[in-house]
Amino acid sequence: MAATMTPSDEATREQLELARQQGQALEAALRVMIQDEAHGAERQVGDYRVGYAVEHAEGMYRLMAGELVWFEPQDENAHIEISVRDAADGRFIPGLNVRLTLLDENEQSVGTHEQPFLWHPWLYHYGRNWVLPGSGTYTLRVHIEAPEFGRHDKHNGQRYAESVDIAFPGVFIETGQKKS
Repeated sequence: MAATMTPSDEATREQLELARQQGQALEAALRVMIQDEAHGAERQVGDYRVGYAVEHAEGMYRLMAGELVWFEPQDENAHIEISVRDAADGRFIPGLNVRLTLLDENEQSVGTHEQPFLWHPWLYHYGRNWVLPGSGTYTLRVHIEAPEFGRHDKHNGQRYAESVDIAFPGVFIETGQKKS
């Protein structure tokens, strides 16, 4: 269970309320993503709230030799996003190593990939385009390594100390590509 944050020498009650408001704004954006833009869900595991959204593969910029270059999906036919939030206040947690394994309807592995951080205009997440064998029902197994980043606050900073795993079974993924 995630530890509730309380005032300390690093954060006043008012500052912790601002953090909760950040988390509430992110939760509202996440709801729009998983209900209106794509489909998905979110659940708590340990100190985290982990969610996913699935949609068609989409183009994105990548930095190549110091220049941003736009890449359209080639063979990729699905885009899978993983959201990781602090269970105590709902804020996005950056700097994580997130790995996703997909299993098909027969529980056979379709693949495992790191889900890198992706900038998005209104919803930061970890994600990537995938090549799937086709539309169907999959199990998403998310693994999050215990992060090595520093944590301020001797009173509230003892969090994210363990790696976690969570599965989302029965996820229907419709394959395709978004046009840019």
